[in-house]
Amino acid sequence: MSRSFTCRCGQPIFFRNSVCLACNTPLGYDPQNHTLIPLEEASVEDGVNSDLTAAPLWRCTEPTQAVQRYARCDNLAKAAACNWLIPLDGASLPTHTLCLSCRLTRQIPDLGVPTHPAWWSRVETAKRRMLSSLLGLRLPVVPLADDPEQGLAFDILTSTDSARVVTGHEDGVITLDAQEADDPTREQRRTQLFEPYRTLLGHLRHEIGHYYWRRLVEHSEWLEAFRDEFGDERADYASALKNHYTEGAPPDWSLNHVTAYASCHPWEDWAETWAHYLHMTDTLDTAKSFGLRSDGLGLVIQPFSAAILGPSWPRSGDFLNLLNQWMQITGVLNELSRSMGVPDFYPFVLSAPAVRKLHLVHQIIGSADARWNTDGGYLL
Repeated sequence: MSRSFTCRCGQPIFFRNSVCLACNTPLGYDPQNHTLIPLEEASVEDGVNSDLTAAPLWRCTEPTQAVQRYARCDNLAKAAACNWLIPLDGASLPTHTLCLSCRLTRQIPDLGVPTHPAWWSRVETAKRRMLSSLLGLRLPVVPLADDPEQGLAFDILTSTDSARVVTGHEDGVITLDAQEADDPTREQRRTQLFEPYRTLLGHLRHEIGHYYWRRLVEHSEWLEAFRDEFGDERADYASALKNHYTEGAPPDWSLNHVTAYASCHPWEDWAETWAHYLHMTDTLDTAKSFGLRSDGLGLVIQPFSAAILGPSWPRSGDFLNLLNQWMQITGVLNELSRSMGVPDFYPFVLSAPAVRKLHLVHQIIGSADARWNTDGGYLL
């Protein structure tokens, strides 16, 4: 999926932009077609009835693209600063005032508190980035309000004197402590927990992994393969977490897991591995979009071979290609980070068992062929 976009004036524009800084053309992200497009107001000739629309509708300015009308998300002018569009797909009027990403958010912090608008904005920015990757991978994304059984929702909350917010997932609802958007707080927590990496995007990718385990693995033909690689998830989860936070990870955790936290329970191992797979695919897509290719790098590494994957799986070749490109690019990016005196871009080492787990995630995602629903989002 491309991360490189160009305005009609020829200048580069970026995923988060809502206006071209060179020519002031309005911009919007089309989640159905995975592209950032220049916009102009739709005219009466496009079928817009101005008597029925309180807000203007829009169309892409590109003459080569089929005329398609959009509404802009109501959160564009709010602290979330959302630049996502609502594709109309032939409908005369939008059925929602919020885009797919913003419809997934069920609760937000009290915006009357001075720090909360900025926290909400940072969380939504990270969420849009993550969701665009999920849609690009054709994974099912549908609001909980539309599908109470299998849908997804986000509660972005702050702790109070009487109730502490804990980031986590339960029954399709991802709860995120909004204070994770405060850089000093998040860095303090990272240091206290001896973590090499802690970001909003990482949190979201981890928690969405729990959601997709429930959606794609729990009652599927993949469950036994999951248990073969990750272990038996029926092990007592509460006891496992308590033991992890009192005793710490086993000394040899790196021989089998991608992170220390992944060693505490198969569910956490899955979520950490899932997050790393999304790190890999999105970063590689971005690198390729801007012309950074692993075959043009001067770093020589010993590539992973099919032998590391064990039993033969379909599509193992494309996974190995992805994995070896990842090792090339992160090796160079780590050196660039060191040249700037900042922490390594990718502070992890992948063991053979961790690679096999990543491969299983790759297989499961590849099997989840979702279709776009006209109300917005992918459904299985």
